[in-house]
This record gives sequence, C-alpha cells and structure tokens, in this order.
Amino acid sequence: QVQLQESGGGSVEAGGSLTLSCVASGPRSACMAWFRQAPGKEREGVAGVYTNGGGEVYADSVKGRFTITRDDAKSTLYLHINDLKAEDTAMYVCAADLRASSWYDRLQSRRYIYWGQGTQVTVSS
Repeated sequence: QVQLQESGGGSVEAGGSLTLSCVASGPRSACMAWFRQAPGKEREGVAGVYTNGGGEVYADSVKGRFTITRDDAKSTLYLHINDLKAEDTAMYVCAADLRASSWYDRLQSRRYIYWGQGTQVTVSS
C-alpha cells in the first residue's frame, strides 16, 4: 500500500513562491499528481507526471507558474509554485497510481486510489 505525506504549505503573500513536497512510501507508483481543493469548490487536478520520466501535464489555470518534479532517490514529488495568487488558496493533496495506463487522465481524481492528507496553502493579497 502506498502512503503519501505532504508538507511545505503555509501562508504567503501574493506574488510569492512555495515548494510543496510529497514523500511516498510503499510500492513505486507509475503516475503521481497534485490536486487542490478550495472551500466550496470541486477538487482540481493541477499537475501530473509519470514516474518513469517525462509526461508532465498541467491544468490551464496554473501553466507557467507551477512545476512538478520528482526526486526518485528521496521518493519525493514536488510542486514548485511561483507568482502565487489569491485563487491558489486551497488544500493541496498528492495522489498516486501504481498503473502506468488508465481510462482516466492524469488530472482526473478517479484515476487515483492513494491520497495524502494534504497541506494548506493560503495566499493573502
């Protein structure tokens, strides 16, 4: 069973930057992603990647500001966020899929059965 632990959230001013981390344990996942959910809104997939290299995908709302990376030696997935905006305020959660292929896209929550607890990002303007 995959276990995921996020960290790195916090309160920042608009225009600032953050790097979120997600440490994975257990079987190696083939696909991982970051999601976010703001109060009263649906969960949104923001970035996904295949762990065998490449295949990064981003939501249109974050392209150019968010970057997803991996450190396989540390079993850690990162989300680098630049130019934070008030609308980025949300709980950020990482997710993992042991399969490389799926009926669902990398940014669709239905693809994933392993989820972390999340880390809160709050952006003040």
